[in-house]
Amino acid sequence: MIFRWLTYPFLAVLAISSIGILLIVFAALVIIPTLPSLEVLTDYRPKIPLRIYSAEGLLIGEFGEERRDFVRIDETPTFLKQAILAAEDDRFYQHGGVDYIGVLRAAYSNFVGGGALQGASTITMQVARNFFLTKEKTLTRKFSEALLAFKIEHSLGKDKILELYINQIYLGQRSYGFSAAAQTYFGKPLNAINLAEAAMLAGLPKAPSRFNPVVNPKRAKIRQRYVLRRMHELGMITSEAFAMAEKQPVAIHRQTRNYAMPADYLVEMARQVIYQRFGDEAYTRGLKVYTTVSKPDQEAAYHALRKGVLDYDHRYGYRGPEAFITLPVNDDDLKKNLEEALQPFHDSDDIQVAVVLSANANAVDAFHKDGEVVRISGEGLTFAKKFLANDPKLGDKRIRPGAVIRIQKNEKNLWRIVQLPQVEAALVSIDPNDGRVRALIGGFDFNHNQFNHVTQAWRQPGSSFKPFIYSASLEKGFTPATIINDAPLFFDAAQTGSKSWEPKNFDGKFSGPIRMRVALAQSKNLASIRILQAIGIRYAQDYITRFGFDSNRHPPFLPMALGAGSATPMQMAVGYATFANSGFRVYPYFIARIEDDQGRILEQAQPHVAGINAKQVIDPRNAFLMTSMMQDVIQRGTATSAKRLGRNDIAGKTGTTSNFIDAWFCGYQKDIVTVAWVGYDEPKPLGRNETGGRVALPIWISYMEKALKDIPVATYPPPKGIITARINPETGLREQGGAINEYFFHEQLPPEAELPTEEFDAIEELWDRLF
Repeated sequence: MIFRWLTYPFLAVLAISSIGILLIVFAALVIIPTLPSLEVLTDYRPKIPLRIYSAEGLLIGEFGEERRDFVRIDETPTFLKQAILAAEDDRFYQHGGVDYIGVLRAAYSNFVGGGALQGASTITMQVARNFFLTKEKTLTRKFSEALLAFKIEHSLGKDKILELYINQIYLGQRSYGFSAAAQTYFGKPLNAINLAEAAMLAGLPKAPSRFNPVVNPKRAKIRQRYVLRRMHELGMITSEAFAMAEKQPVAIHRQTRNYAMPADYLVEMARQVIYQRFGDEAYTRGLKVYTTVSKPDQEAAYHALRKGVLDYDHRYGYRGPEAFITLPVNDDDLKKNLEEALQPFHDSDDIQVAVVLSANANAVDAFHKDGEVVRISGEGLTFAKKFLANDPKLGDKRIRPGAVIRIQKNEKNLWRIVQLPQVEAALVSIDPNDGRVRALIGGFDFNHNQFNHVTQAWRQPGSSFKPFIYSASLEKGFTPATIINDAPLFFDAAQTGSKSWEPKNFDGKFSGPIRMRVALAQSKNLASIRILQAIGIRYAQDYITRFGFDSNRHPPFLPMALGAGSATPMQMAVGYATFANSGFRVYPYFIARIEDDQGRILEQAQPHVAGINAKQVIDPRNAFLMTSMMQDVIQRGTATSAKRLGRNDIAGKTGTTSNFIDAWFCGYQKDIVTVAWVGYDEPKPLGRNETGGRVALPIWISYMEKALKDIPVATYPPPKGIITARINPETGLREQGGAINEYFFHEQLPPEAELPTEEFDAIEELWDRLF
């Protein structure tokens, strides 16, 4: 009787179990045919972002929705693999893909809890979910996950599965895989992390947002200690290693990506080129783009431009706070509320945004975005001193609590009040022998203004355009010794087609008859206009196209001689490269090669090289004479401040447009051409006497001082067909024992001073016709 009483429950359980097994088998038979193919795992192609590198192979930019660095299992540190297993699946190498006890526990939890499935996922099951399934917590999804795990274990080895997990799992901050996460959180490659950092990374898969060390450092530390404790309990690390790692501080890298150097404008140029060629695949197939810029040159250009712009801005004084915010009343939430209030404002490198907490004539206390309250006093207040006064005339411009200001550390590591400049600038440096871009800075700060002034800013080049007109005149028979009359000119409305025009020299003075060499060195406007009149405007307009200029942007009118057309800094660099390389037309390029994710070269630059496959566009003698004359611009003309470089192999030309709207300096050495420009995006005067020599040249000098540091002083031997003669500087004619030596085309040697009277009369008649 008792036996029969015990039999009924047993049979009931057996029946229910049998039904359950049949249901499971039936479900499996239904689901298995619908399971996805494992081809995506066996032929794993992760979405690797587009990466941009410098010439040395340093990472300078990255584009893609997912930050990911693929790493092979044998390249993964052993203690990181152990930390992952301790945190997620310590029996990974023993089970067949599913932890049965864990699955039953999860199923029971789902049944009792009414839907919320708990834990139990092995690493294999997580791989199945990450590649093929959703993250919804349903029994059907969990069952499919288990079946997929069996299938994966049957098809792939354990190391391969773990490799897929290490590279695919999401770890927060847009980082996929442990290698990318190491860069994101610690700013270092995976093979450089230590045990403490590995444990913190291994704790992320459970809840990337909750245990994110950037957002929640305390929770991240708690999770890290749990992982370390599990490693110790499992015998993976010793007690000493456990204690040391638990106490070891972990420095969190708070930037999303740390690049080797500031090259945002160039990186964006490269991104646009790659996207045009590869479309959306550019961001997922792991393309590597190696640019031509080097770290020393690029950093030198960046710092030179920023210093030059800040020096200019400082000359015109402080403009007042950027904005005002209402300070929170509750001090308990002060830090949080201030951080939120400052979110719309962005730092500019070392120029940081801050909000004033208190202010008087002697000190300012300010909170900046790093969460620190700093005190600014003494010299740090000098720039903004008058805005600290209790002067009703200042109105809303007075520095007071709630004012949003900019602060920066000076050379003594002390905070000072500064401001973001409103003026913009550009610098581009190329190799004149093949057009290789050595450095490119398209503006003061890419994050505040993405407009690339090197390639997009069409501005009047002013006097920096004169060398191209002078070059044209050499082809028409002029020589550096030709006498030009620097005297007043006036053109009425009938001659100009619009309104009367009376051009002036910068200093308002006239030098009378001067040699062409002197006219260029001293940037004489009237002499330049007379040269253009003599050679013909249409001829000059056609001639400048040899240097890469668009004739349509330089209308055929006399102001063209003064640079009244428009050009970009990149165009100016290419134009000056023709003088530097003995007359060849080169084309700028900034991408050296493109590789796929396996390192195979897809494309390689094929530059036009001077003297090899580049087109000769001007006579090498012409280029030589122009270089010689532009060396005088530096030695005794409008750019004498460049003499502090202590070199006699540099040449160039200043440029200043009417009303001081644009300031330029274009200069070169045999192997480097550099162009610097300064101006406002909405054209307006830079200020009286803010010439190219005062605003742009200091930037050029600062950069070239570093760029030329290890380059020997070049020599410029006269090419075949150039001869020298002693001349009288007043007449430009040859004289025995003349005061100066001058270069000439051999067929354009000027006459001697002792010519018969009739020949002098003929020469004077010629000049009368020309001028």
